[in-house]
Amino acid sequence: MEVRSGEENNSAPDGVLLAVMLDLRGAAEMEGSWVVVGPAGGEGRVGATNIGRLRQGKAARGGAGGVTSWDLRVFAGVVGFMGCLLLVASLLMSAVHQVQFRNGAISVNFRGLQEVKQNFVRREQKEEIMHERLIQMATLATTKNESDSDSFALWEEPYQQARKWKPCAAKHSLADEEPGENNNGYILISANGGLNQQRVAVCNAVVVAALLNATLVLPRFLYSSVWKDISQFGDIYQEDYFVNYMKSDVRIVKELPPHLQSVDLEAIGSQITDNDIMKEAEPSEFIKTALPVLRKNHVVHFLGFGNRLGFDSVPVHLQRLRCRCNFHALKFTPEIQKLGSLLVQRLRGVSEMQTEMDKQLFGGNMINTASGEERTDDAGGPSRYLALHMRFEVDMVAYSLCEFGGGEEERRELHAFREIHFPALATRLRNTTVSPEELRSQGRCPLTPEEAGLILSALGYDHRTFMYVAGSQIYGGATRLRPLTRLYPNLVTKEDILSSDELAPLKNFSSRLAALDFIACASSDVFAVTDSGSQLSSLVSGYRVYHGRGRAPTLHPNRKRYAQILSEEGGIEWSGFQKRVRTMVEEYKRVRARPRGRTVYRQPRTPGCMCRAGGDGSVDF
Repeated sequence: MEVRSGEENNSAPDGVLLAVMLDLRGAAEMEGSWVVVGPAGGEGRVGATNIGRLRQGKAARGGAGGVTSWDLRVFAGVVGFMGCLLLVASLLMSAVHQVQFRNGAISVNFRGLQEVKQNFVRREQKEEIMHERLIQMATLATTKNESDSDSFALWEEPYQQARKWKPCAAKHSLADEEPGENNNGYILISANGGLNQQRVAVCNAVVVAALLNATLVLPRFLYSSVWKDISQFGDIYQEDYFVNYMKSDVRIVKELPPHLQSVDLEAIGSQITDNDIMKEAEPSEFIKTALPVLRKNHVVHFLGFGNRLGFDSVPVHLQRLRCRCNFHALKFTPEIQKLGSLLVQRLRGVSEMQTEMDKQLFGGNMINTASGEERTDDAGGPSRYLALHMRFEVDMVAYSLCEFGGGEEERRELHAFREIHFPALATRLRNTTVSPEELRSQGRCPLTPEEAGLILSALGYDHRTFMYVAGSQIYGGATRLRPLTRLYPNLVTKEDILSSDELAPLKNFSSRLAALDFIACASSDVFAVTDSGSQLSSLVSGYRVYHGRGRAPTLHPNRKRYAQILSEEGGIEWSGFQKRVRTMVEEYKRVRARPRGRTVYRQPRTPGCMCRAGGDGSVDF
């Protein structure tokens, strides 16, 4: 007799099969028959057996007269019984396998949850505070609920000289007659970067167009893999207002004439890139490089145009043109103005706009709606808020090449970001050794939220200070912000003040969202800067100087000096730290004319832009 089992994974245990074999042998001792044990859960069946063979087997044993019906019933009963045994056995095995599988799955899921929990704990442990001792002292200082305004002007411009400077760029630069169409041709620019880099490029382009006696085509904005915004000039600024305001100085059109639109500008040699003109070049360089091309082809395309025009060698009438563009001609679209107006109202807790700054930012698009219960300060007046620009997005952090306490995981993450977004920098790094410690000592590392909080604590702002944080996604997220929020719990962003429905029209447009940050920072009672290289910080600082009437203080640390102070934190007491930080910040707040080499966008106290109270344009250097 031969017994065959089904599939290995579905067969019954060996003991069950043996019992089946023995029972079958005892019940039907027949030569040449065989049994097939089917798959688990199937019925056992007898194969290669028929009634004739059964009868032959019966006669061979000497029985009388063949197989009776009773014999058949017995045989059928035995086969059915064995089939039931096989069915029960296979069901039992299936149950055992299922329990083992479920236990395995539960075990895997549990291990997964454990790993997630352990990874979370590890990340929490890695996000260490960089200046633990100072943070502890700052926490104590900010919770005293005491104001140190007697020794440091927290909310006011400390120097009265600031009020002697008045805006004077509103008067147009050239003769009374408007520029004619008979000029050297058309200037077309494609500006890179985000909102603020593009704003600088636009105003520099206005000056270059006037310098070359050319017509400016409304600037185009290049798509950036970092900012990922397809917005163009008209999506952010009022086109008609810009064109009309500047028409006395530069002729501006919205597009090239038809006969030039289909021309391959690169093929005819009319495309000029950043490689062709040095950074912050003198006007003579544009005359030398671009003017011959313009006269020949009647069109020049500046590709990637940004901070290509310098400051010190620009004549006063062109410098004024620059300031007219930045401080007067560029107005945000009504959509942005209205939403910005609502944002500022809610930050202040009042329902009316009150300052000259507001008029410049919102024009006729101020929203005057009651905001419900108004928030007030201790004196009972409108609530004040401090705006803090945290330039600590991943692109800034990665480009700086500095380290911020995140260990090997942080280094790998920033390296991967550089490989994608800054390939030229990543290539240079393969052959260069960079010391993060040296970069920090040179003041080249952006301040972390923790380091910014330490400065504000040292200046005397207590934990009740209402603070607006501008910027995109902070690198490290909430964990990175935690030291700052512990010091200043009343910290908000535009996403906290405006609802998701209100922000929906600007969603996925980083430049338009950045315009709201520009507005909130420019309108703030105090503006705190963390990165001197940031274009938003630079533009907002200058805007507050120009339109603030000497009542818009800005806090600006010297990162190199601050790095030196932090390097000595192990042996410094809070009073000493406080004194050194205040001295550092007060030095920047001193009122002075623009030094050589500095941008007029940040420091507009310069001939052509601002004048002393007499209005004669005289400036003492």
